[in-house]
Amino acid sequence: MIYETASDWLNAPQKRVLFFGMSGLGKTHVSNMLRAQGDWFHYSIDYRIGTRYMGELIADNAKRQAMQVPFLRDMLLSDSIYIGSNITFDNLTPVSTYLGKPGKGGLPMAEFKRRQAQFQAAEIAALNDTPHFIERAQALYGYPHFICDTGGSICEWVDGTDDDPLMRMLSQNCLMVWIKGSDAHTAELVRRFDKAPKPMAYRPDFLADCWEKYLNENSMKEDEVNPDDFIRWTYASALAHRQPLYERMSRWGVTVTAEDIADVQSPADFDALIARALPA
Repeated sequence: MIYETASDWLNAPQKRVLFFGMSGLGKTHVSNMLRAQGDWFHYSIDYRIGTRYMGELIADNAKRQAMQVPFLRDMLLSDSIYIGSNITFDNLTPVSTYLGKPGKGGLPMAEFKRRQAQFQAAEIAALNDTPHFIERAQALYGYPHFICDTGGSICEWVDGTDDDPLMRMLSQNCLMVWIKGSDAHTAELVRRFDKAPKPMAYRPDFLADCWEKYLNENSMKEDEVNPDDFIRWTYASALAHRQPLYERMSRWGVTVTAEDIADVQSPADFDALIARALPA
């Protein structure tokens, strides 16, 4: 770890942190709070994915829909209108909309898998950009501190072992911080997701297994699947599948609880929380 003790962390002139864990446990909330204080550069992996690596795919998908409307088609072909996505740190809907959902009225599974592969490549590329943004934040903007806010799917693309080059690179540049949720948090995440299911990214073998099980258990063919029902059915399994993956990643850094993160209201609170997680 780049900070071996609480003293190392508290006395560091440049603090660099990477959050990982389930979506909805406070990663972006704390990142936004630190950014608002003025001394922290906030590097959002999901924002980088949507702007740098999938921006053209997202815009082209919107244009493809617009081209089916004669009026919009004529306007596009004459360069009279511009179509783009309005991605912000707080609005990543264009990314999830592009990922889509498989089933009737949604995407064919083959297309869904293709977009999943695009997202995997984009997320890995965005994670590999972390050192560049650390240097850029300080050299270009003068920020002394850096926080990397990762998406919940980071655990799908790393294995957490000593031989994992991506984990090694990230841990050499940032203090890895796992925000660990409880069973109660998991239940609340499932409840929230059930009300508004949204696309997620999964490793290919997990997705293939879930799809096969869903079709078999419901005696359905691909074109009979309700996309929202499948996404809901898969979500709880995905949380259980990811928990041991996060646990394996945690050996590269420190662990804090979602309850502790919820109590962080200032940079001083955050410094104290990380200090408590490190050896004295």
